[in-house]
Amino acid sequence: MNDILTIEDVAQYLRVSEHTVYDWAQKGAIPAGKIGTVWRFKREELEKWVNARLSGNTEDVEFLEKNRKGDIHIETFLSPDRVLFLNHSTRQDALFALAENLATAPQVKNRRELVEQILKRDAIMSTAIGRGIAIPHVRLASVTDLVASVGISRTEIVDFQPLDDEPVHLLFMIAAARNQHAYYLQTLSFFSAHLRNQGLRNSLLNTQTEKEVWNILISIG
Repeated sequence: MNDILTIEDVAQYLRVSEHTVYDWAQKGAIPAGKIGTVWRFKREELEKWVNARLSGNTEDVEFLEKNRKGDIHIETFLSPDRVLFLNHSTRQDALFALAENLATAPQVKNRRELVEQILKRDAIMSTAIGRGIAIPHVRLASVTDLVASVGISRTEIVDFQPLDDEPVHLLFMIAAARNQHAYYLQTLSFFSAHLRNQGLRNSLLNTQTEKEVWNILISIG
């Protein structure tokens, strides 16, 4: 992937319109610079901007306080059969396996599109957020409702390129419908905030069965 991105690249990665990216750039809400009259974005700065919103302190703490018993009910979009123990050392293999698992959910109407878009999005920019966690995510017209799969990897997945260079062991893959933007962002924030807890991460990594993973997760929301 190039180190310099266009508005089109950023819009595709963030799943927003090019107009929205342009508006954010104009307002200084997203790190950007102009070459002549054209906006350009540095990959490293954009990654930091995205990760700050997925795993930042203040906004996530406020979110947790407001939603301690709030609108996120994990059992409505995750089931034990969508928990997968992975044994892959590359992110493409791990993402493919988890996307194939997620595609078995009844909310996903086009398996091929889901797998392709998950891989394509992560190729544009890594979805690793640090602390050994990756949260690959897409919104698609062929998904009828938000759904998730969880991957637990005993093997280090070394090529996710997180900013802290920590190999990924936990993957939370989320797919949502096009019209679920707010709920989609809320779910991303929910997971990234809770997963800052090292005890929770350790508990997930020490599980032996899919049901154990599911039970731990539904206990937090």
